[in-house]
Amino acid sequence: MRTTRKTRLAAVGISFALILGACGDDGDDDAADDTTTTAAEDSGTTEPEGSGATAVAPEDNGGRTEGDGELVLGAVLPQSGNLAQLGPPMISGAQMAERDINAAGGVLGQDIRLIVKDDGGAGNNDLAVTSVDELINNEGVDAIVGAAASGTTKAVIDRITSSGTAQCSPSNTGSDLTEWDDRGLYFRTPPPDNLQALALAKAISDDGHQNVAIIAQNTDYGTGFVRYLEPALVDNGAEVVANVTYDETGTGIDAEVEEIVSSSPDAVALIGYPEDGGKVVASMIQKGAGPSDVTIYVTDGMQSNELYTAVDESNPASTEGMRGTAASAAPEGGASFFPDAFAEFAPQVESPIYSAQSYDCVIIMALAAQKAQSDAPFDIAREIINVTKGETPDAEKCETYADCVALLEAGTDINYEGASGALDFTEWGEPSAGEYEVFTFGADGTYTTDDRIVVGE
Repeated sequence: MRTTRKTRLAAVGISFALILGACGDDGDDDAADDTTTTAAEDSGTTEPEGSGATAVAPEDNGGRTEGDGELVLGAVLPQSGNLAQLGPPMISGAQMAERDINAAGGVLGQDIRLIVKDDGGAGNNDLAVTSVDELINNEGVDAIVGAAASGTTKAVIDRITSSGTAQCSPSNTGSDLTEWDDRGLYFRTPPPDNLQALALAKAISDDGHQNVAIIAQNTDYGTGFVRYLEPALVDNGAEVVANVTYDETGTGIDAEVEEIVSSSPDAVALIGYPEDGGKVVASMIQKGAGPSDVTIYVTDGMQSNELYTAVDESNPASTEGMRGTAASAAPEGGASFFPDAFAEFAPQVESPIYSAQSYDCVIIMALAAQKAQSDAPFDIAREIINVTKGETPDAEKCETYADCVALLEAGTDINYEGASGALDFTEWGEPSAGEYEVFTFGADGTYTTDDRIVVGE
């Protein structure tokens, strides 16, 4: 804990390997599951040139060089707004990590503390700023988990890192955050959008679609994702017959939807969030191009069992047949104990999306502090990459905080294999590969996972 203070893809090559497995999501334990691996030879997420996660020099950046022995974490995650549905799994994931860490003896011999605040759910950045200020100035946190949306993180990241506080997001996927001037203090556990764009393009092409229309919210998230999706579709042999953006509020979208419909696509890629994306789907239905007429593909931003309420609240089947991709909530390569343990810890959480990534954010910060023997943020940041991949090729793999700490105390180099999979952070402080679920909405409005795609090295 710190003293309180006032200032403060391009897709180049593609190869496929098919692995048969099984996955259950939202109670569907019988869904068949194929895992496809796509190699991205150049995702633009390696080889930093100065502001990456390894560029940590507290003596040059004004950060604290000493801690006080107590690791205090803040969490700035959705409790309201457009992404409120993502809050419960992420908050519970972080709280479960806090429990597991303290059950194993804590960090530096003391229990850690986690303080949770609202980030406004992508719709209220002022609230996110207020939450961050309270955590830094009033609570004196050493690191912050969050925010959820990449746009919200952009509203607070400079505030966080300029104060000398570390940050780890469990759900930021915006590719432009890779090279952000973050003083080496920003990390994330999900892979960036340039990798998910490859996964979504592959899902669309694997389903046999050749004429694809793209409609995305006119935000950094929407346009940033499309920047990688369009060339990935073309590389897979598809033609992009339309590419339009719409106002993120979802108002005045009829002209944009008409442009999509008039292009006569056999598939539509919709990049948005439930409230605005639901309005797009509703407008498409009115124009005779709903999910029963053309396959609509979405991303994690719209992966919600409540999505139909933004389309037609009285008709759960209004989203039937829609498909999408999202970072895997229970990756094949993830820690085997996590899915059942999380379900037991948080039985009230309907979907585990980003729970594993949130759990990992807390665990890696705790392991880094333990390895550094310090809770000073710059010391933690300096060790985060080391604990996610090891300092040597012979680093010993471990899946639980208790096992990893025991190895550290014995002087062993560790490679933490997280709940969200093998993190193996690049020098930019983010995963070098991503595993994605391909999901489909059913007649009851809920989605089930029926496929998996692995992208990256």
